Amino acid sequence: QVQFVESGGGLVQPGGSLRLSCAASGSIRSIYAMGWYRQAPGKQRELAATISSGGSTNYAGSVKGRFTISRDNAKNTVYLQMNSLKPEDTAVYYCNVRGLGVNYWGKGTLVTVSS
Repeated sequence: QVQFVESGGGLVQPGGSLRLSCAASGSIRSIYAMGWYRQAPGKQRELAATISSGGSTNYAGSVKGRFTISRDNAKNTVYLQMNSLKPEDTAVYYCNVRGLGVNYWGKGTLVTVSS
């Protein structure tokens, strides 16, 4: 089993910032990448940002330039700095770990951007 500690979600006004953190632990054989996916109301889950163990990053076009993903491999922790938040960023954000032939998912943390 894999456990996640996700934190940093909450309610912010448009233009505000949040930083999400996810620390993974448990029976992970290997980690190739970590990242964040999000699911907005009425929509399917989509990629927000990922980062490989080597540091390569991938961002959704809708967040590029506003979000920054980083990680601490030694601590199996991934961060997502979210700036200039928009109402359309409102979603449940799920921590993801890509291992050897399997994906692990956190329970999610809610981000609400509203006036």
